[in-house]
Amino acid sequence: MKKHIEGEKHSIAELMEIIEELRDPKTGCAWDAEQTLQSYKKCLYDEAGEVFEAVDKDDADNLCEELGDVLMILLSFAQLSKEKGRFDFNDVIDGVTDKLIRRHPHVFGDYKRPETAEESLELWKMVKKQEKERKEKKNQEKKK
Repeated sequence: MKKHIEGEKHSIAELMEIIEELRDPKTGCAWDAEQTLQSYKKCLYDEAGEVFEAVDKDDADNLCEELGDVLMILLSFAQLSKEKGRFDFNDVIDGVTDKLIRRHPHVFGDYKRPETAEESLELWKMVKKQEKERKEKKNQEKKK
């Protein structure tokens, strides 16, 4: 019985498992197994261009497909990074979730809600600047 069946409903966990299986040098796909961060970079660039084209054409079916391709490339970046012992996809999820919470203190914190999109963008920029300053300070302390 096949483990993964085309046409059935799938989850992000299954997709992550498929990416890992494809990259397995012994049992996976030779092409997938030899990909690198640099080769994935080229793939992401190409797929992002196809997303832009689908948006420009207002082609929902193609946009859905191309977003899937971008997601597959992003998961492949994360899988390769996991193989190198750097981070995994869950670390990516944690990082971006924390960032969204931190950069929206007016939604997830006590900060007064901006009245316009422009004010929201200014708040985003202010929080991002604070993050950068904290990161620079942390890097300087590491050098000491």
